[in-house]
Order: sequence, then C-alpha cells, then structure tokens
Amino acid sequence: MTPSTVVVGVDSSTQSTKAAFTDAATGRLLALGRASHRVTGGAGARESDPEEWWRALGEAVAAGLRESGVAASAVTGIAVAGQQHGLVVLDDAGRPLRPALLWNDTRSAPQAAALTRALGGPAAWTARTGSVPVASMTAAKWQWLREHEPYAAESAAAVRLPHDFLTERLAGVAATDPGDASGTCWYSTATGAYDAEILGLVGLDERLLAPVAPTGATRVGSLTRAAARWLGLPEGIAVAAGTGDNMAAAVGLGLGGAGLLDHPVLSLGTSGTVFAATRTRPASPALAGFASADGGYLPLACTLNCTLAVDKVAALLGLDRDDAAPGGEAVLLPYLDGERTPDLPAASGLLTGLRHATTPRQLLGAAYEGAAVTVLRALDEVVRACGLDPADPAVASRPLRLVGGGARGRTWVETIRRLSGRPLLIPAAGELVALGAAALAAGAAGGRDAVEVAGEWGVGAGTEIPPLPRDLATWDRVTTAIAGLTGDG
Repeated sequence: MTPSTVVVGVDSSTQSTKAAFTDAATGRLLALGRASHRVTGGAGARESDPEEWWRALGEAVAAGLRESGVAASAVTGIAVAGQQHGLVVLDDAGRPLRPALLWNDTRSAPQAAALTRALGGPAAWTARTGSVPVASMTAAKWQWLREHEPYAAESAAAVRLPHDFLTERLAGVAATDPGDASGTCWYSTATGAYDAEILGLVGLDERLLAPVAPTGATRVGSLTRAAARWLGLPEGIAVAAGTGDNMAAAVGLGLGGAGLLDHPVLSLGTSGTVFAATRTRPASPALAGFASADGGYLPLACTLNCTLAVDKVAALLGLDRDDAAPGGEAVLLPYLDGERTPDLPAASGLLTGLRHATTPRQLLGAAYEGAAVTVLRALDEVVRACGLDPADPAVASRPLRLVGGGARGRTWVETIRRLSGRPLLIPAAGELVALGAAALAAGAAGGRDAVEVAGEWGVGAGTEIPPLPRDLATWDRVTTAIAGLTGDG
C-alpha cells in the first residue's frame, strides 16, 4: 500500500550518509538510500570535506526516492541527524574554509586540558555545560584551529556542527538544537543558551553560531528552491532543526519525556556509546552531560575503541570476528586510537596476563572483554547520572537496549550479556539514527512531539534475551588493568 505522506530521516555519519524514506503514519521503512564519503588524516587527525556530505546527501535521497517508488510529492518533511562535535568553519558565502575536524580527531587533547584548567577544573565545566572538555569536543577543536591555523579561525564567517551545516543547506537558515549544541562545550545545559564567558575564553563571537531551536523537531524553515532541485523533493516541505546522531537514536527508541525515561542503551559501533534519557540534569565529570533532542537530558559516555578495534585484533590473529573464546588470564585493552572514556588520548593497546597456554581465540576473546568492560563501566556512571544506583536489583533488571552493528554479532551479544548480568533487548530496527531523524521530520511536519511519534511507530521493539550470572572474575581482571592505566588502582 502506497503511503499518503512520507518523511525523510537523514543519518550523516562519519563515513556515510543514509536517507530513510519512512511512512509518516506507521513508521514503516520504505527505502534506505546510501552514499559514502571519505575520512582523511593520520597521527590523530581525522577530517572530511563538508561538501562531500552535501553530495552524499543528494545521492542518498535520490537513491531512496528511486528505491521507495513513492512520488516525490508525498514527502512532507526532512530532518538531519549528524555525527556530533565536528567543527565546520564557513566563509561568508557558506563554503567550507577547510575540511571539518571530526569527533575522533584527537589532536586537540592539549587544548582540551588547557581549557579545563582555565575555567577552574572539571567541576566548573560540569556545573555549566554538563561536560568537561576532551579532544572530541568542539570547543577544543576550535581552540586547536586558533592556535594552529589562525587564518582559518579569523576568516570564519560562521561556525557550524556537521548537522547544522546540512540543515542550513536545506532550509537556507542557520539553526541547531539543544542536543547537538550541548556537545560543543560552549552551550550551557544549566541555562539552555550559549555561555558568554566560555565563548570569551575561546575567542568566539556568538553571532557566528547557529541559533538554538527549542527541540530537534522544531520546524526551522522550509526546503529552498535550490535544495529542492538538488534533492528532487518538493520545495517548501518542512525542515526540522535536526540533532546529533546519539540524540536521534534515543528518539528512534522512544526515549524521552513522552516515552521511556532512565532506560539504558548501549550502542556497539566504531565507538561504544552508552546513554539514557532522563529529567535529571547530569553532573558527572566522567560523562558528557548532553541535552536531549526533546528538551530533557541525555547523559552519555563514549569509548573510542569498540567493534573496529576488536576487528583489527581478529585480523592480526587471522581469525574470524566470532572465532573467540573467553580470555582466561589474559587481559587485552584494545585502545588502538587512544581512548576517550577513560580519558587517555595518548593510550595504545595493552596486553597482560599472557601465558604459554593462552590461545589466539582467547586473545580475541580478551579484546572483546576489554572493550566490553570499558563501555559497561561507563554505563554504570550513566545510570548514576540518572539518580539511580546501578547495583539496585530493580535498576539492574531493566533491559539493556543493545544497538549498533555489534548488536548483530553473536560474540558481542554474549560478551555483553556475560559481563553485564543484565537482560538485553535488541531492537528489530537496524537504522535507529535515520528513523529517529524521520520522527523529527514527522514532528516538524505535523507539529507533534517526535518521541511520541517514534513510540507510536514502535521502532524500539525487538527481541528480549534473559540475563546470565555476571562474570565477576573477568570483570575484576579487566578493571584492575584499566586502573593501572588511569592511576585509580
């Protein structure tokens, strides 16, 4: 049956763009157009040309329109969910002055540390922005640009996040939302506005920033004639403010004020991410105390090394990614790209506990365990930020929603199950960011709460897996190794 109204949710991630053509009434995914874009750089640098994102958006929408078979005239709204934290600097014609510095560019670690000290330490930052500067945060990247490429910083006529850049290309107006803005470290989750003192600290004029819409589902404009021609969509359809990719995933799962609160999510992708939507403002220096796309909060922790790092270990051992066994005495911390949580930007992989009896399969299993314990330790901190005790049986019995590419992998699922001791819920939908963006588009087109829309669509429904007894022996071995790196032992 051909839907009468369709919305497009765009997931502009680190390496590709997806456009989800979605039935606005039911949430049924009609087609998913895809296009890739490049990441360049080495030795800590990670950059992309924003014009490639715009090209990829056009290609993904064209592919989705073609594959869905729907008439372009049925499309009523579009929203972009983008990779967080990236720094985009534009000239006065809206063209990028240089490639964007991406979230996983770690060159700005010294600037992050200096900024933390300049405002009075982690507690001062947490009280104002909800987050402490680390290399991934936009403020640290802007400070790096000022120090290393002052001409680009001084020439900037606009400073944008990746999703802001694309939304402005769609609607012709500058706009962002509280969720993605809260990942900059110059937006205050305490006041719901840009922090003037922090902007002064980093030498950034607020007039260069996009105004913050009330929510990611706020209609900030209409598709311009030029964008409509580029995308093959109707001129004048609703353009939502959009949000960051993690916030969109939360919307897709129905997490927020009009849905589930304080229910944890673990995303297993290139990075490992844990978050929960809550009404409690997070105040932990160990977390990113983000705002959510619907006006609440989204405490989040992100590890840099997850599925990609474990796959690298499998490749080095000549094993299939699922050809793993529990690590035994071996502990392998696969911090191949430095690490964000814990904050160890200069770290490398660490192997300890090696014995004559250790097998290659155990080494691969140890890599899974090292990555899993790292992200599950962060999960406990997220639960505390929601005002809950992770050891409380009533809290620990809440299903852990497992998403991302790793959630489709047998070994990842069993490792998380064994080390968390929690029941798992694996949503059937595989494109939560794009579908969350589609819910934002539907909210903008119909003037509705996007979390409520996603809840009605049932995107977060899936398979429940019962818990296993927690493997505390492995947990203790891995946490002891992590403590040796952080100095907490």
